Amino acid sequence: MHPLFRLVRRTSTLLPHFPSTRFFVGAASGDPEFQPSKIKIFDRDLKRKQRDRAAWLMGSKDALVDAVAENLLDRLQDCKRSFSTALCLGGSLAAVRRTLHGRGGVQELFMMDMSYDMIRKCRDVEGACDSTMKTFFLVGDEEFLPFKESSLDLIVSCLGLHWTNDLPGAMIQSRLALKPDGLFLAAILGGETLKELRIACTVAQMEREGGISPRNSPLAQVRDAGNLLTRAGFTLPGVDVDEYVVRYDSALELIEHLREMGETNALLQRNHILKRETALATAAVYQSMFAAEDGTVPATFQVFYMTGWREHPSQQKAKRRGSATVSFEDIKKHFGSDSTVDGPG
Repeated sequence: MHPLFRLVRRTSTLLPHFPSTRFFVGAASGDPEFQPSKIKIFDRDLKRKQRDRAAWLMGSKDALVDAVAENLLDRLQDCKRSFSTALCLGGSLAAVRRTLHGRGGVQELFMMDMSYDMIRKCRDVEGACDSTMKTFFLVGDEEFLPFKESSLDLIVSCLGLHWTNDLPGAMIQSRLALKPDGLFLAAILGGETLKELRIACTVAQMEREGGISPRNSPLAQVRDAGNLLTRAGFTLPGVDVDEYVVRYDSALELIEHLREMGETNALLQRNHILKRETALATAAVYQSMFAAEDGTVPATFQVFYMTGWREHPSQQKAKRRGSATVSFEDIKKHFGSDSTVDGPG
């Protein structure tokens, strides 16, 4: 066992044996400190199967996930320190491995996913070899990190954490696994993602079935992202929002892309049967409402980039409340009651 791992007890489906010494198996912890959340929104076993399928369907590159990984890891360029030990946690593992080259000074990298097929796909990424960096591949669940406390310098999650049942709990475990002054970087899909598909699906279901059933995952809103970082105990929290609009030949091509990304419906309360006529009606409504002159249809992907640090004495801290030495009244008197202070430009 690698010295950074903590012992965990399995409480779910047994995982297969991997003969390679570069693979490790992480399982759900049975320790009282890490009990599973009582709130169950997603079917994690189904999500694992979807990611198994996605590993076989995905191509060598994906423009959307590559762009998200690039923007996420670009934040390492702004850090003056290096991160010798890093964990890449679920989501777009292959894109992160392709993009990481030389950033952050990573010397030891752990790639972890709940899907063995996805981990194997990540291992075989072309052009990702870095002779200066040791890479280990770990099969485990984002909801139960098998790492010791204060053992990692950097945790990166690119488009994966929005499928966890207890997102605050997963982020708290990430903070505990980081060393003091360790960095947490995550990209998750926001609430405006696939808004066109949501509208088309709702209209089609109302027309064909006389009601609606949950077909899309509930996603965080902008106001929630900063609260998640604060609730998890991260210092110097930061949130940026980007929107990517991808154009497809049809709604069916969009669905195929979502399958390749492993982003299809995994709600526990989902309707297990999708009628053919409802699916065709959704595609028709999508085309009629959103198609451009060239016949293509847009799909919006809203991405929240979240940054947080584990507390360390060297970090900047807010001044104590009431410690200010200059009041707004003094500033007003200095500049004059009718004066305004112009910003740059």
